[in-house]
Amino acid sequence: MSRISPVILCGGSGTRLWPRSRAICPKPFLPLVGESTLFEATVGRASDPAVFAAPIVVTGAAHLDHVEAQVGDDPEARIIVEPAARNTAAAIAAAALSLPGDAVMLVCPSDHYIADGAAFVTAARAAARLAGAGAVGEGWLVAFGIAATAPETGFGYVKAGEAIGEDGFRVARFVEKPDLERALQFLAEGTYSWNGGIFAFRAGDFLAELALHRPAIAERARAAMAGMRTEGRRIYPDAAAFTAIPSESVDYAVMENTKRAAVVPASMGWSDIGNWQALHAAREPDADGNVVAGVGGARAELVDCQNVMVESDGPRVSVIGLRDVIVVVDGDEVMVTHAEGVQKVGKLTGAANQ
Repeated sequence: MSRISPVILCGGSGTRLWPRSRAICPKPFLPLVGESTLFEATVGRASDPAVFAAPIVVTGAAHLDHVEAQVGDDPEARIIVEPAARNTAAAIAAAALSLPGDAVMLVCPSDHYIADGAAFVTAARAAARLAGAGAVGEGWLVAFGIAATAPETGFGYVKAGEAIGEDGFRVARFVEKPDLERALQFLAEGTYSWNGGIFAFRAGDFLAELALHRPAIAERARAAMAGMRTEGRRIYPDAAAFTAIPSESVDYAVMENTKRAAVVPASMGWSDIGNWQALHAAREPDADGNVVAGVGGARAELVDCQNVMVESDGPRVSVIGLRDVIVVVDGDEVMVTHAEGVQKVGKLTGAANQ
């Protein structure tokens, strides 16, 4: 099997992790779990040259310096610099147009955490086998089905249908974020998994499905890449054509419409690190479920606390008698929330105006 081409999508501002994540240095470029940044870890998971080709990173000009500082020194790596944010369908189309039609792409968000890198590679190989089955035009468009461990209402779900050999299943249906009752039903049924936004398909197959279901996106993406200019390993699509692309996610534009959607099960310790509570869960707690972390080694004293996380970039934080609380100190900003309020952090004035 030919090597898999990682396509790493690098955008967004991570406002739900404010004040640690800010526009000047957002979530993907921070060392939130371990020593590596989330972006560096994403690149590293797909770096075995026996399995993976050089990465293609799709990002905006605002993040270009961070990407170039952290992507590594592979001379074959390429960076597509978007002149405007036009969502994931456009970003993936640009990457697909920079590859041969029979190249298998592995689309990865840059800001997720995966604890088990070996399981990720196993799932990537299975997805690539399905994506490469038969001639171009006959392969599958594959989603990673993340093993659901809780009735999460903030994730989309994918239901597995009939088996496709030993590697995966046909997709029976995609489901947008459900309410709690439906999420509990999905978890009990056992055929639903989380849609983590990781996909594999051949470049030509993706472009054909995009042209079928969203011809305007496909046409304008082709125009943007036809008018591109290069600068070292940077690729700049034509700005006018790219900005004219309709903004739509790959899920809505292609995956929920194609008749060739497949899902590969992936149990790999995945988290989208979508809020402070998710970050708390991804870190190693003490016996009381407490976590203390921060830049340069946070200082904190926790007395009679359970499931408390303190993140500080310097000031000492003292917490007494609290449960399920998160305290973040970053520069001149302090944010305190109960675990139930983490989804509202992005609505704070500081996060909105970062």
